[in-house]
Amino acid sequence: MHGRETFDKDRIHINVARLRKGGQTFEVVVDADQAVAFREGRLKDFREVVKSQEVFTDAKKGERAQESHFAQVFNTTDKDEVLRMILSEGEIQLTAEYRQKLRDAKKRQIITIIHRNGVDPKTHLPHPVTRLENAFEEAKVHLDEFRRAEDQVQDVLKSLRLVLPIKFELVEVALRIPAQHATRAYGTVKSYCKILRDEWLSDGTWSAVVELPAGLRDELFDELNRQTHGNVESRVVQTR
Repeated sequence: MHGRETFDKDRIHINVARLRKGGQTFEVVVDADQAVAFREGRLKDFREVVKSQEVFTDAKKGERAQESHFAQVFNTTDKDEVLRMILSEGEIQLTAEYRQKLRDAKKRQIITIIHRNGVDPKTHLPHPVTRLENAFEEAKVHLDEFRRAEDQVQDVLKSLRLVLPIKFELVEVALRIPAQHATRAYGTVKSYCKILRDEWLSDGTWSAVVELPAGLRDELFDELNRQTHGNVESRVVQTR
């Protein structure tokens, strides 16, 4: 008979990794955040994912798997290896609340990426966040909670472009910043842009041509104007 482990009512809503193999079901109770990090490749040590070393046939009922079956199903009796295989090959079963939390977080990340990199092709200005959020709903965008936000952007754009024109553009900008502001402004520019070429003039002025996503152009200009009290020259060289 399978061993049993009692779960109190507060632990009924658990997150598990489930693998069906050899006609049997194997489950491991996992920490949801760590399981997602493991699947996304941000966490390498599977031991940090599991909440216990127990392997179950039904974790909610506390029914343990028979270790005598491991060799037959997994070709190993090493429990760590069995745990690793369940986490790597199995399906991560998350509570509905946690799945929604993940999808909401992915949505915010992707909207931020699109807002910062994309523009309306007609105006060459970034779409407001609210407009992007509404387009998400209208296009009924589906997100994968286990894929990194960056890896889903292109798929999301395909859906959004059915209801909203979006183009990812890069702009080249020429900057000229006087000596008294140049050192601080250099750090700001470097955080926003790829510096294509630059030079320090004899009077300490910093001159540069930089490249950045079109959606960040106004944000960069606002920050530089704030830092230099408007004492900055900027000019868009080209957009592509």
